Formats: sequence, C-alpha cells, structure tokens
Amino acid sequence: MQCIHAAEYFIQSHINAGRQSTLSHKKLFSNSAFSLLVVSECPPLGLESLKVKDTQLRASSYKRRGLGPHRGRLNIQSGTVDGDIYDGAWCAQYRDKKQWLEVDARRLTRFTGVILQGRNSIWRSVWDIVHTYKVQFSNDTLVWKPCMNGTEEAIFEGNQDAETPVLALFDTSTVARYIRINPQTWYQNGTKGDICLRAEVLGCALPEPTESKDKLDFRHHNYKEMRKLMKSVQDECPDITRIYSIGKSYTGLKLYVMEISDNPGKHELGEPEFRYVAGMHGNEVLGRELLLNLMQYICQEYKRGDQRIVHLVKETRIHLLPSMNPDGYEMAFKKGSELAGWSLGRYSYEGIDMNHNFADLNSVMWTAIELETDQSKLINHYFPIPEQYTTEEAFVASETRAVISWMQNIPFVLGANLHGGELVVTYPYDMTRDWAPREHTPTADESFFRWLAVVYASTNQVMSNHDRRPCHNKDFLRYNNIINGADWHNVPGSMNDFSYLHTNCFEVTVELSCDKFPHASELPIEWENNRESLLTYMEQVHRGIKGVVRDKDTGAGIADAVIKVDDIDHHIRSVADGDYWRLLNPGEYRVTATTDGYFPSSRTCQVMYDHYPTICDFRLTKMPKERLKELLMKGGKLPKDLQLRLRQLRMRKLRVTTKAINRRRAAAAKRAKRV
Repeated sequence: MQCIHAAEYFIQSHINAGRQSTLSHKKLFSNSAFSLLVVSECPPLGLESLKVKDTQLRASSYKRRGLGPHRGRLNIQSGTVDGDIYDGAWCAQYRDKKQWLEVDARRLTRFTGVILQGRNSIWRSVWDIVHTYKVQFSNDTLVWKPCMNGTEEAIFEGNQDAETPVLALFDTSTVARYIRINPQTWYQNGTKGDICLRAEVLGCALPEPTESKDKLDFRHHNYKEMRKLMKSVQDECPDITRIYSIGKSYTGLKLYVMEISDNPGKHELGEPEFRYVAGMHGNEVLGRELLLNLMQYICQEYKRGDQRIVHLVKETRIHLLPSMNPDGYEMAFKKGSELAGWSLGRYSYEGIDMNHNFADLNSVMWTAIELETDQSKLINHYFPIPEQYTTEEAFVASETRAVISWMQNIPFVLGANLHGGELVVTYPYDMTRDWAPREHTPTADESFFRWLAVVYASTNQVMSNHDRRPCHNKDFLRYNNIINGADWHNVPGSMNDFSYLHTNCFEVTVELSCDKFPHASELPIEWENNRESLLTYMEQVHRGIKGVVRDKDTGAGIADAVIKVDDIDHHIRSVADGDYWRLLNPGEYRVTATTDGYFPSSRTCQVMYDHYPTICDFRLTKMPKERLKELLMKGGKLPKDLQLRLRQLRMRKLRVTTKAINRRRAAAAKRAKRV
C-alpha cells in the first residue's frame, strides 16, 4: 500500500461510498475537510500528547538514552545541547532492517494508521529519516502479524524531510494490543543517515474513553464555526453576554471578543476587568477551544444558579478573545491536528510572530535607568510607546495593533495569554536585560507574579501530576511548573512585558499542553484538566486592594491618580471614574495616592487572605493655587478655609523672603568689614 496524504484521501473518500464516517464519529472528531476525521475513523493514541507513557514504548536498540524509544514522539523538540538526554527522535543503534519501535496500547485497540517524521535537531543533518517501513501487530509480543496489502506485506512511504508529518493508512484496520514500526530503507540506505523517527499511531481503544460530564461542544471550530458558537452562547444568555470586535486580521477576519458581565457593555465603578487571550500562535489551538468551552460553561452554570459562577459574573467584567491570530489558525485547521506539524500557522499571514511584536518597552526602561542619576525622576509605569513603533511603516501586525488599542481602551487588571507546546506557566519579565539567551529577570512584583503562576499550575491536573514526564527538552517539574519567562528564553517585545509596563494589567503566559494541536478526542480531557485552573486564576483579580480616588471638596472621581506602594517600585493609575485596583499578596502596605494639583494622601492598607480585596479609598485636597484658579474661573467667592490657607502661604513666603534678605545683608556686611 502506498502512503495516502490527507488531501488525496479526501478526494478518494468522496468516490468510495463505503468509507462514510458514522454520526458518532462526526461528533467526536474535528470536521475540517483535511483533518483526521477524513483520513481515519480513529484518533491518535497519544504519543505526542504524552497520553502514551514512556513505559509503553520499546525499541530493538537505541544509540543512547537521549535517542531512546521514549523520544520517538511526533513533534518532540530536541534540546539545545548536542548529545544530551533530550534529543529529537528515537534512533536505532544499528543500520539494518531488523530495527523497530514498539507501542503498547495496554488494551485491545483497532489500529488504523501511522504518522511519521524524521529527527529534530539543530546540530545534526536533516537526513536522519526513514524512507519506507513495514508495520506488525501482536497480542503478546511473541507472535507478530504483518500489515498486509492484499496478499503481500505492505510497505509504507515515510519521509523525504525531517519535519513534514506523513500519514499512512492501513487498507484494513487490525485489532491488537501492540504495534511495531519496522524501517526498511532510510537516507542513502544507511551510508549517511541514521534510522531515526518520530511517530504517532492512530487507533480506537476498546472500549471508547469516557467524555467530560460537562455538556459542551468538544470539537475544533474554524472561524465560521467559532463565530456561530459564540452567537449561540449570546442567544442563550443575552443578559450577561456581549460579542464585540476589536479589529481585523490581515486577511480581514474579525477579532471577536466575548464579554461576560451582569452589565455587559459598561465599566462599572469598582468592578475589575479581566481578559483571557488565546491563539496568538494560530497552531496552538487548545486555548481557543478552552475559551469557547469556558463561555459555554459560564453561561450554563449561571443559569443553573451555581453561586461561584454567579458571584464571578456579578463581581467581574470578563473578556475572552479566543483567536488573536485567526489567519494562522485557518492554515493549521485545514491540515488537521496531526498533519500541521510544529510550526504551520504559528505566524500571522504576513509571517510575523506576534509574541515578539509588541513594543520593546523593557529597553526603554533600562536605558533610562542607566542614563538617569537622580532615581527619583525615573518613571516605572505607563511607559510611552516609541514613536517609530506607531508609524504605518513599522513592521507591526494589524492584529497586534488591535490588541494594543484594546488594552488602552479597557482598564484591565489581570489577564493570561494561552499558548501550547509545553506545560508551564511563565511570568514577566520575558526579556533579559543584557540580551542574554536566558537569565532570571524579575519585575518589582515578582512575588505576586509567582503567586499567579502557582495558582494556575497547582490547580491544573496535568501540571500538578508529579509522575508526568517532560514534554520535550526541559523538566519544568523541577521548578514546580512555573518559571520567569526570561529564565526560560529571551523574548523581546512580549505581550506580558508590554502589558505590565504600558498599562495597569498583570499578565502571565500559560503553556497548556505538550501537543500544540490536540486531536478533538482529547478536548474533553483537556477541559477537565484546565477548568478549575481557568476559574481560580480569574478569581485572583479580586486579590489585593481597590478603591476610588476622589476630590475631597466635590466628591468627583480623579482619573490618572498615581497609586504608589512603599517598597514596590511599580505604580498603577486610577481610571476614568477614579477607581483603581492594585494586585498584592497578603500583608500590610503603606499606600500613597498622588496627582497634579493635589496634596498627596497616604494610608496603611491591610491585605488579608480573603477572596475579596481590601477597600482603600482616597480623598485628595486641591492645592490652594489650583482651588483659587478653579474658583476664579467660575467667578465664585473664596471660602474661609482657602482664605486662611492663602494668608498662611503669603506669611510663609514673606518669612522666607525676609530671612533670605537678612542673610544677604549679613554676608555683604562681612565682606565690607574684611575690605
């Protein structure tokens, strides 16, 4: 049998009426024309997603531990150190036709196909690939039955390059417990390249796995289907939801946001704004589906009267952007969950990595620190965007510009950026100060960012599993599944750093799964893994202090008042109505509110361990000159307290002037005496 690519099989499936999928499979799997629904009735066993454990993989031989059978997983990425334990494939020790990679499904499974890649490495030749291979099946590992093509043993086509996933379907599915991939030819028949491969196996375990108890739409949604699902949620819960667009992608697809609040469309005094953003990298799709699940779940549970959800909706204004890069997603979606590879759809249509596309305000900050000798003159928040970044000629994606405008228009307090391909939560800064490849680079709010990261990681069912294996080439279990972004790898122009330095919003990145594009059959499990994490993280927007900064005389809210916390060198500002939110860990803090034309006001605020913020309001008194100017403009009469204050200021000024005159006279007299 020859290897059948997804697009070719799609055409053949319309000709062959006997290959129609059942309705149950249509519900379970993705409905993309070029996804695995088309090419196989069975999902991946889970070599890529780590559902298949290391102990389920064996091999005839391997060159060393870092090239062992446990590394023979589709899309696994090698480490940066050549020869370490994190290499990018299984590689046989010998170059002959007796080598094999074996997968133990642990129960009877109907095997339907195999997907193959070559070795991933930044040091080795790209020719460590398998050109052709055979497949065998067994129930006991003693007796093996070959996969047949009619009366002959089937030979399948493998790879011509190391990265492109190549799918082979079996003419007839076979029920067994074990499956072996047996390479037959490889690059130049072994004179150069090694026998190396990464694989995924397609198979239906008997019986089928159970689904989530939540009745949600567990499948991959393309752009039209995503929009349709969001509309259905709005129709079901019109009183607490609103759909709006923040802009368009390069190809004109709207960036839709679902707002969930008891008063949608309006910022309410004292109510914090929260956001989740997914799909910045279009091929990292789990975040997109989780946010679609989340909006369905909140709607359903709110209608049921779940008090946790009711409280969250009434006390928080929630914004969910499921697809920041819809153009990239559409590219990956057309290929399907296993055939998109590691990078297809990652970038915008213009080829921009949006995770490096925000204005680099870190360099602006660090340059100012180096040049300014008077530390009191340094700003530490609301850094302006460099002018060259805002020009039309700047290489900034339209999607990035839309998100920046969104950040500036809504006073977000807390957010998270959902990615995929690893299992870890990273927090700012993402950029190293001296452009080192990696270096711990903390913000002034290091302790609270660590808290935020721990909140998500410790409630995530996979991250908190101490028996899990690393995804690719770094063991984040050693760090409790959280890490400072710059200590992982240097990312200039990240969304997290921009958010912290340009707005009031604190933000982390959540790497949700080892598999960037999990098969649709994995989505119910992934929802169970992340549901509690998504909810608990949102609830952290109510931790710390909040209040309103008002004019003492008029009671009006004061916008852009600076809120300073002693010993934390990062300020935030009040918003249009004078309300503010300052995220803080439990403790006692000295807090000061300042703004032009007013006397500063300070108070001590105690943050408790409760799941609600401490109220710290401020009433600022106008400086006499400002009050005088305001009254004179209105033609009003000066109140007695202001008259008294102005008299005191005049007397103080007169005393200062008199003392200065006397000092000058005394100095002149001394000089005259010496002469």
